[in-house]
Amino acid sequence: LVRSGNRELSLEEILEAARIAAFNSKARNDLNVPVDYTRIKHVWKQRGAGAGKVHYTHQKTVFVDPVLPERV
Repeated sequence: LVRSGNRELSLEEILEAARIAAFNSKARNDLNVPVDYTRIKHVWKQRGAGAGKVHYTHQKTVFVDPVLPERV
């Protein structure tokens, strides 16, 4: 989840968030991991769904290598 204050994120911001998400997933050791993203208004939890299970629409997909950003 990236809080943007209702502004559009730049491609670099989307890619950085996707790299972090991929790093924190089961695909951590893979290359070229697909990561979907969408606006929060297109995400919902279905009744009775397990923890962390959501549905979403209007998604786009980026492919990234799972890495954490370098700290300065």
